[in-house]
Amino acid sequence: MRKGKVVVGMSGGVDSSVAACLLKEEGFEVIGVTMQIWQEETQSLQSENGGCCGLSAVDDARRVAQALDIPYYVMNFKTEFQSAVIDYFVAEYLQGRTPNPCIACNRYVKWDALLQRSLAIGADYIATGHYARVEYLENGRYAVCMSRTSEKDQTYALYNLTQKQLAHTLMPVGDYTKEEIRRIAKEHHLPVAHKPDSQEICFVPDNDYAGFIDRETEEKVPEGNFVTADGAVLGRHKGITHYTVGQRKGLHLSLGRPVFVTAIRPQSNEVVIGEAGDVFTKELYCNRLNCMAIESFADGSRFLAKIRYGHRGEWCTVQRVEDDVLKCTFESPVRAVTPGQAVVFYAGGYVAGGGTIMVSDLWQKEGLCVNRR
Repeated sequence: MRKGKVVVGMSGGVDSSVAACLLKEEGFEVIGVTMQIWQEETQSLQSENGGCCGLSAVDDARRVAQALDIPYYVMNFKTEFQSAVIDYFVAEYLQGRTPNPCIACNRYVKWDALLQRSLAIGADYIATGHYARVEYLENGRYAVCMSRTSEKDQTYALYNLTQKQLAHTLMPVGDYTKEEIRRIAKEHHLPVAHKPDSQEICFVPDNDYAGFIDRETEEKVPEGNFVTADGAVLGRHKGITHYTVGQRKGLHLSLGRPVFVTAIRPQSNEVVIGEAGDVFTKELYCNRLNCMAIESFADGSRFLAKIRYGHRGEWCTVQRVEDDVLKCTFESPVRAVTPGQAVVFYAGGYVAGGGTIMVSDLWQKEGLCVNRR
């Protein structure tokens, strides 16, 4: 019995390869697609060394498709990736925020653009190798559920998906552990069974974010002052794109004690420095909200919130401040609340929704650091 046509986004890694394998075994008509996102030859050559969508990804994905006997195509998404991911990444850093490009890529490229093209060619679904599960809840909404293996869970980066996108999404890998996925790949003789996972941002293979931004803008970000919260100058920094809230290493400040970045002020080109306790807070504000398992954020609702990908989560209560702004109050202080990163709210193992961490207008006007206790 035909279960439908599914386009699997194949990155050349073991997870997406096994996703295609599992769906074919379930009876789906599977089409493999790698998304061409590299912007120029030099970048594509760099990403051969580990990027998720570079030349080596195409070669590996094609070999997997041949092994599975499924059709395979490379689709050009360079324009969408440039505008939705690279331009966003650069703009956020220049505004003193620390973006998460994978979240933007998931929402606007992997799902929005790929889903539209897939539906246009008659597909019923798209699928990825994310460690997460899509479920249809009793309240009539689709939601992403945490994967079976918590150490590989990738739901944090998927909070921004829409109901329409989730209705056409399959994530078969979420029911397995990483060890099981590699075993399945080996049993099916997939050529990527032992391929290591990619760790870096695909378009910055050397992890030099500041250098990438300088090259992208063709202009070096200017140096400025390290300052205390009240404005006392402590030294010179290399440019605000080199820093993020909570950072301790690489500051090159000789103050006789460990110090940390507590805020970044793009308007004055200052990086604020404080003590260890200054990077803890019990509240944050977020905007660009997306509801997933719930229809809206009700005042007083309690969630487990994650403020970064590797965060274990902390319980909080939310209160709506404006139509698109929530105040989140934690039950215990959290470290390094970073503007530009996502805060993702969980309820019963499901992603309830989330938003983008922001600097409150009040703090900006008073010139205080973002992590005020």
